[in-house]
Amino acid sequence: MELLCVGGMNKLFTGNSLLGLCQRQCNQIQAGESSPHLPAPTSWFSTRKSPGQLWEEHRRSHFFPGTLPKPFIWADPGTIITMGRPVTIWCQGSLQAESYHLYKEQVSQLLGMWVAWNFRDKARFSIKSMSPNSAGQFQCIYNSSSGWSERSDYLQLVVTGMYSKPSFSAHPSPIVASGGNVSLLCNSKDTMDTFHLLKEGGAGPPQHRESRFSAGRHQAVFPVDSVNISHGGIYRCYGSFRFSSHVWSHPSDHVDLKVTGTFEKPSLSAHPGPSVTLGENVTLQCRSESWCDTFHLFKEGFIAPPQHLHWQNNTGPFQVNFTMSLVNSVHAGTYRCYSSHSTSPYLLSQPSDPLELIVSEAANTTSLSKHKPDFKSGANVTSLNAELGTMNRIVFLKEKREGKQAES
Repeated sequence: MELLCVGGMNKLFTGNSLLGLCQRQCNQIQAGESSPHLPAPTSWFSTRKSPGQLWEEHRRSHFFPGTLPKPFIWADPGTIITMGRPVTIWCQGSLQAESYHLYKEQVSQLLGMWVAWNFRDKARFSIKSMSPNSAGQFQCIYNSSSGWSERSDYLQLVVTGMYSKPSFSAHPSPIVASGGNVSLLCNSKDTMDTFHLLKEGGAGPPQHRESRFSAGRHQAVFPVDSVNISHGGIYRCYGSFRFSSHVWSHPSDHVDLKVTGTFEKPSLSAHPGPSVTLGENVTLQCRSESWCDTFHLFKEGFIAPPQHLHWQNNTGPFQVNFTMSLVNSVHAGTYRCYSSHSTSPYLLSQPSDPLELIVSEAANTTSLSKHKPDFKSGANVTSLNAELGTMNRIVFLKEKREGKQAES
């Protein structure tokens, strides 16, 4: 691991007794500034203790914690870092601190120590490129003329991107009524020992669950009970092995958890009607009486995320049209829509009343090529065919083949 100290310090190597030493120059550059071009190292032995003395004092302080207030340790931009990216560990103590010491622990053994001379209240230790060797559990301490500080709290530094990403899903749905329950399922075909759940935005520490083997996969369930507006947001999960708990997989695909019940429900209607003949077009219109700028269409039992459209005007009526072209049996089902504000995209209205879309075969078979998508110029419409994807095309081709076999 390569550590660089705060601007204005030089890194010296002093053999096995002291892994790294940073000396502050006389110009006293403030902590936190970008490191300038570092001048050649200068001798500090005339005014500072020798590396052996520092190591011995630090060794004693490890077993006999000091009495000065413990420093605060944190990492920037965070404690979960993608492999190859830089990270900076900060240690903040006292204005009277003469040196800061950062060390990494594993199995309760001291692996290394770094010293940064600093006449301010904090020191910076930079890791240029995050790797599995850089990950682990860190603490820092400082000393002054009054003695040594207590040790800081532990900093858990994690590297991600070592293994294949796990699968991630919400059950029964990523759309949850306020007060309801939802389970977030993380699973992998690899023999992961632990799964980790993380919400984007740094809202709370990661959650951890030991994996269980079920249905041919290793998985863990993260229950979210009594959902409220604070639970809305973007979630991802990671996997790791027991022998390297600070080394995680690539992140899973994200799940957008949306909480309903914040605003009044919109209305949902079908045009020309909820009963559609195979191969025709239908438009589902979502309309709200109160101001909103985003609408979401959700089909019960469909694993894809809800479709959404934005309303561009500031005046009513507030409505959008979701258009389905060349309808087939995949489109049949129960639909609901929601409204929301773009400023709080994970807080939705109450659901509209359900709309049952019925797809039936025509009395007289006609060419499906006559039924083309109907997009009106300037209208707020979207086609759901792309989202239905491969499933849509398979059913469509299957129906055509069955029709040809019946004719022959």
